Amino acid sequence: MSTPTMAPPERDPAEVAPAASYRKADPVWVYRDGWRAGVIEAASERAVTVTYRPGAHRGTGVDTFTAPYVTRRADEDPLDRFPYNAGRLVARNPYS
Repeated sequence: MSTPTMAPPERDPAEVAPAASYRKADPVWVYRDGWRAGVIEAASERAVTVTYRPGAHRGTGVDTFTAPYVTRRADEDPLDRFPYNAGRLVARNPYS
């Protein structure tokens, strides 16, 4: 799936995966002034913490999002290979 086109309020609630269904290092899209590539850091029943690229630059941000603001990502992104966590990131593709 490429970059989502619907803003979180427009998404069908039946198609929103629960926050607890995500696992560490899952590739995701997060909605923050548009959809951004990210990687799950942690998940709970209510929200996920994601490292993501907040803009076109190389920097990253870490933030917490509720389920409607997150969706799975199949597209590869340079963030998937960036060792921002000193080896903690284990890339895995849930679609393979």
